[in-house]
Amino acid sequence: MSAATVIRYSLDGDGVGWIVFDDPASRVNVFTPAAQDELDAAIGQAIASNARAVVVSSAKERIFIAGADMKWLASLPDAATAAEFSRRGQQLFQRLNELPVPVVCAIHGACAGGGFELALACHWRIASNAPATQIGLPETGIGTMPGWGGCVRLPRLIGIKPALEHILKAQLVSAADALRAGFINECVAPAELPARAKAAALELVAGGVPPPLPAATASADYLATTRASVEARTRGRQPALLMAIDAVEQASSLPIAEALEIEAQLFGQVSAGEICKNMIYGFGLRDAARKRTLAGWFEGAQTPPASSGNREGGKRAPIRKVGVVGAGVMGSGIAQWLASRGLDVVLRDVQTGALERGLAVTQGLFDDAVKRGRMTAENAAASRRRITSTTGWEGFETCDLVIEAIVESTVAKRALFAELATVVRDDTLLASNTSALPIEQIAGGVVNPARTLGIHFFNPVSRMPLVELILAPQTSTDTAGRALALIKALGKAPVICRSSPGFLVTRVLFFYLNEAVRLWEEGVRAAAVDGALREFGWPMGPLRLIDEVGVDVTGFIFAEMGQYFPGRFVRTTACGRMMAAGLKGRKSGSDGGFYRYTPTEAPNEVETRRVVGPRPEVSLSGSEITGRLMRIMADEAGRCLADGVVKSPEDIDFALLMGAGFPAFRGGLMHWARTTSNPRSGVIT
Repeated sequence: MSAATVIRYSLDGDGVGWIVFDDPASRVNVFTPAAQDELDAAIGQAIASNARAVVVSSAKERIFIAGADMKWLASLPDAATAAEFSRRGQQLFQRLNELPVPVVCAIHGACAGGGFELALACHWRIASNAPATQIGLPETGIGTMPGWGGCVRLPRLIGIKPALEHILKAQLVSAADALRAGFINECVAPAELPARAKAAALELVAGGVPPPLPAATASADYLATTRASVEARTRGRQPALLMAIDAVEQASSLPIAEALEIEAQLFGQVSAGEICKNMIYGFGLRDAARKRTLAGWFEGAQTPPASSGNREGGKRAPIRKVGVVGAGVMGSGIAQWLASRGLDVVLRDVQTGALERGLAVTQGLFDDAVKRGRMTAENAAASRRRITSTTGWEGFETCDLVIEAIVESTVAKRALFAELATVVRDDTLLASNTSALPIEQIAGGVVNPARTLGIHFFNPVSRMPLVELILAPQTSTDTAGRALALIKALGKAPVICRSSPGFLVTRVLFFYLNEAVRLWEEGVRAAAVDGALREFGWPMGPLRLIDEVGVDVTGFIFAEMGQYFPGRFVRTTACGRMMAAGLKGRKSGSDGGFYRYTPTEAPNEVETRRVVGPRPEVSLSGSEITGRLMRIMADEAGRCLADGVVKSPEDIDFALLMGAGFPAFRGGLMHWARTTSNPRSGVIT
């Protein structure tokens, strides 16, 4: 057998043929042209060997089949080629489906996209109940749609409405949920899967191959309502969702061959488009973040010896217990996320009332996780018990890491770090959750500053995937490595930044927000500013975002940025004046900021203009507004790259996609700036 063989076929003593995916060059099984050829050959071997039944499985520990190779998908040059890509996969899976013997799919690990479409073509599906087993069709999340039979077979298997809801959500589900949804026929323990798959195959031999799936139907009203909802939510900027609706609707009642051809044609149209390629680019950035290392950050740096206490058997000691100082929204959110991932947490605040409110916040987050199906009630209760609380320093002496999340003040944070250093072990890592303050200024008085760094979570912690790992000049390789391992273990997506004012996301974002306020101060209405940026694709306009962040927090950061970047960052004054008048934004519990929130959300132009001072109304086109604001953002991102805050344009794209909500269909800020015709012209497409 060649070392390059991805799929192997064998016939056991009971006449069951085994098609096993096991790419020797990768931890992941994916479909490539070569893998498709090998599957075709394996099906031929099954026929030639007179197998009584066939089982399709994987030899990987955590992966069944992760779908198609993204590089292959991204390389499709036009709609005709993309349609042929679809037809080839369809024909291969249809050949498997039309075998005259039963075909059982034994699923263990991720079964996504093309992997699940392969499973759907089999006659019987059994999955292990391992946490790694996640099943579904996530294609619309990367700007394409199921194209190897998913839009045809899943609606016939479980009905149009639940199938379409799944396709549009683009989320994988656990084996238990897949069983309840009807995606699979059985769910067993991992150790039982091979034997149960063979037994099911032999049982089907006795009963005969199941009949083909029947056509599906759904009401025209449901489909029209779903289409209208998607169009309103996405402003037509995600054509894959609409194409998937079209495919399901048009193919549902047709014979299988005609249905598959409709799917292929629609897949070709959407998959060759710019939006699909941009979203695949974003997928690649997320994949790269999961594999991120410290390469390029510590050349020539000295690693602390094993005797320092930071090592166990030559490997970096894992972080098991974390102290969190500050029980506000951020501190409580961090504590809850750490505990939900199996870490012991001690949460501290000097005020008993604040601590009680923080613990209530953590409980609410656990309750929400249970409600959303992300945790069982038992796991949530066990995780909640991992959090202890104190108004003193009890428990901190055994922490491996302490994260401070107190008020955004260099003086306060510096004093806290100095006090912490007298409480914790000399090898305990000390991290700040600051969003903007240089770590070396906070940690200046700490003995052994090599153990200090920034770990900046984004709010809300339970929903925002990005974490900025901030490296100060004194941060050691070992400290950074342990923190990076923790971030990955928490399921967060890291971007590594050099410590500097505002780091990456805050710096770029607040240059943008400050310029948005300047537009407003010049007389452009809030609705016009925000409407233009929402039309560009941002989920929220900049002035509405300021209300959400808090007018007080925004004004403070504007002041900080003005000090750090004198001359370039000319601070606007509206936020300070609004704060003085009690217009604090939504975050601070006020019902007023740039918008009013009671009884309904609406621009607050009259009151804010009265506070700041009247201005003649200025009318600018949407392209003029977005041109000005996006140029500010792209220019500052470029300066971050030039200053060495991050290592690559891809880091910037990833961070702003994950941490600031940059529109995914545009790929990323730097990607957009590179690919947009003359982005400095003010004409934004």
